Amino acid sequence: MADFHVIGGATKTLAHPQIRKIQVSDLSDVLRAGFSDFWDKPSHYAFLGLIYAVVGIALAVWSSGANALPIIFPLASGFALLGPLAAVGLYEISRRKEQGADTSWQHAVEVIRSPALPSIIAVGIFIFAIFYLWLTAAESIYQSIFGLAPPTSITAFVQEVLTTDRGWHLIMWGCGIGFLFALFTLATTFIAFPLMVDRDVGAFAAVETSMRAFFANPIPVLAWGLIVAALLVIGSIPFFVGLAIVVPVLGHATWHLYRKLVV
Repeated sequence: MADFHVIGGATKTLAHPQIRKIQVSDLSDVLRAGFSDFWDKPSHYAFLGLIYAVVGIALAVWSSGANALPIIFPLASGFALLGPLAAVGLYEISRRKEQGADTSWQHAVEVIRSPALPSIIAVGIFIFAIFYLWLTAAESIYQSIFGLAPPTSITAFVQEVLTTDRGWHLIMWGCGIGFLFALFTLATTFIAFPLMVDRDVGAFAAVETSMRAFFANPIPVLAWGLIVAALLVIGSIPFFVGLAIVVPVLGHATWHLYRKLVV
């Protein structure tokens, strides 16, 4: 029965949540609401966001050696795949603000008391599996084009990628395959985690609801994915420090997107 609960959720919530239709124009309301939640206590939320900035810097430093250079972009871009899971605490803060409860940053960890925690963990494992597959695919693409020999230096690697035919093939194939991973992750999880924070639903029900929301609103959701990608790129320059603001705002905004989409 415990396994079934993780998959399906509590008995009273087995019915599929209803999905609303939204417009691209609704995304501006979502972003404003997300920024409002952030601005309510920006020092606290910036503190939470700094976690992601530190992780981003750590990834860059770890990948600074020549042997790891080919994986630095897949790592940095793949980190965005983990965003829906990483923002779980921010969804909880937005949920508490809706209810008029205390929104101190310490409450971000109260999600561990959620009855849907096993489901959150299950979908989190699913997200990490996608992340691992993406890194494996990116490494395979690089090796199929450049071979097994590591770059001799950062300068040589950048020049090779940007100024040669095989470098452009790497960019084309890498971005193409990466887009498919990002699209799959967006469709299956973009509101799955907010739903599990809000309700005692199972992993399957959360992913299925996210997919129904995606297919019911493909243009707005794709536009949302582009907005998230663009803001993450902006927040990553320079040295990922902008993520201290971008990640909390996007996390809170995702909660409000969930509220617009799910009845």
